[in-house]
Amino acid sequence: MADTIEKDVTRGGQFLVKETKSEDIFTPEDFSEEQLMMKQTVKEFVDKEIWPNKNRFENKDYAFTEECMRKAGELGLLGVAVPEEYGGLGMGFVSTMLVCDYISGATGSFSTAFGAHTGIGTMPITLYGTEEQKKKYVPKLASGEWFGSYCLTEPGAGSDANSGKTKAVLSEDGTHYKITGQKMWISNAGFCSLFIVFARIGDDKNITGFIVENDPNNGISMNEEEHKLGIRASSTRQVFFNETKVPVENMLSERGNGFKIAMNALNVGRIKLGAACLDAQRRVTSGAVKYANERIQFNTPIANFGAIRSKLAEMATSCYAGESASYRAGKSIEDRINARVAEGVSHQEAELKGVEEFAIECSILKVAISEDVQNCSDEGIQILGGMGFSEDTPMESAWRDARIARIYEGTNEINRMLSVGMLVKKAMKGHVDLLGPAMKVAEELMGIPDFNTPDYSELFAEEKELIAKLKKAFLMVAGSAVQKYGPDLDAHQQLLMAASDILIEIYMAESTILRTEKLAKSKGAENVKEQIAMAQLYLYKAVDIVNAKGKEGIASFAEGDEQRMMLMGLRRFTKYTNLPNVVALRETIASKLIEENQYCF
Repeated sequence: MADTIEKDVTRGGQFLVKETKSEDIFTPEDFSEEQLMMKQTVKEFVDKEIWPNKNRFENKDYAFTEECMRKAGELGLLGVAVPEEYGGLGMGFVSTMLVCDYISGATGSFSTAFGAHTGIGTMPITLYGTEEQKKKYVPKLASGEWFGSYCLTEPGAGSDANSGKTKAVLSEDGTHYKITGQKMWISNAGFCSLFIVFARIGDDKNITGFIVENDPNNGISMNEEEHKLGIRASSTRQVFFNETKVPVENMLSERGNGFKIAMNALNVGRIKLGAACLDAQRRVTSGAVKYANERIQFNTPIANFGAIRSKLAEMATSCYAGESASYRAGKSIEDRINARVAEGVSHQEAELKGVEEFAIECSILKVAISEDVQNCSDEGIQILGGMGFSEDTPMESAWRDARIARIYEGTNEINRMLSVGMLVKKAMKGHVDLLGPAMKVAEELMGIPDFNTPDYSELFAEEKELIAKLKKAFLMVAGSAVQKYGPDLDAHQQLLMAASDILIEIYMAESTILRTEKLAKSKGAENVKEQIAMAQLYLYKAVDIVNAKGKEGIASFAEGDEQRMMLMGLRRFTKYTNLPNVVALRETIASKLIEENQYCF
């Protein structure tokens, strides 16, 4: 079965060693009529219910967040990923990402409530629950009659999620467990109806998941709402369990399977968190463009100044790249799910395995886009100047809300190390052939370089060759590091972080170029010159990052002739034949934004 799937569908991490054709990736331009209608529905909901009431969210109106969640439930938006037999819409993975994307642009408070409920609050039951558990709980969660919450983090267990101290003790009559412990940073705690709680039974190596109904008369209490930098109207509380009785039939999956549930839930959460940062970037960019067109200084709109135009171009480019990579990965996951379902696997198992397969890409997207949205909102403040720093404009709240994205669903540092670590594990299992290509790169370094100038007349010919060379740079650095440190590679975190940044830039830059190439083939290159400029600008910056991080990595573990050889290889792998005119690229992008008075790609 697995062999059949392998032939038809790309595996996670294979982008590094396998050439991908533009016609084989999914892009936002490929949305179906149904998906476009869903996008419109979500945008109308946000523009009517959320955006005009930003002040209520900023003033910590938790009841209003709950009210908006109920309205989202009435529209069916809380059940997009829930199978139809449990009261949901049963939409495909790309469509569920699309909803996460466009519902999240107005305020991080609602975005967090929505994500916590539909993702980690509901999904563990749909993916790991028994038939009885799903029938009992999922329809209520899909409709918004009930809200879900997720209790994993503890004062002493954050990134090390499996080290939690919360205990579950089986009663003498064997009918229920008594859960005792403290959980913190629990989103939706103030209005949720049930918790997914992780606790340890006896001296088990791994934690276990439980479905716990929120009943204050059953040993459940909470602290007051946390005072946070951003996502101010997202209910976030500490939750205390004191011998809380949970029926044995409410154990989620099997005993000791909690850590696996938590990790797989976070994989789905990571790619959807990446998508949930996109519409915020669109709105921030549009707001900055409008202000730049209206604000007059030195007798001219500040949109005419090169320093401002540069910022606008970079903001739009990072958003366009994020869209390109997110929907590429989302469709890869959806294809994997569909292939497994076609082979006779249950949808539950297919979705679990489909997302798990692309865990590397999920981590890449979480890191890249959460950092891009922070940079975008920061530049948005800068363009608005003093007004950007004022609570009278939405920029400062966008900046504050963006900050949490680099922390939850696993910190960006953890995700950087995970992406490379998972890739190495896949290679060791034979799922991705890294060794063969890495050896070829080593042989190439010993050979005489080809000094012929290739034919770059075709659109993106040089850019695609550069992407191939960036992959060689990663294989050179990572391959040598694995050879040197073997299983101890995990202990060299700074090296892993550098390698991860190279991996991230390769996936993001390649996705952007492939999307744009596909667009140029369908619409004509002359009609998408701004998108071409964004793809070229993103790659230019990616090459610089790969060069810097590659140098840092090489210097950390290689010496003498080996170091000189690898640095020479790095120069070869990050060298343009024809440097792009970066200022001209930014001008092309900015001119379109300023003319349209919004993010328009």
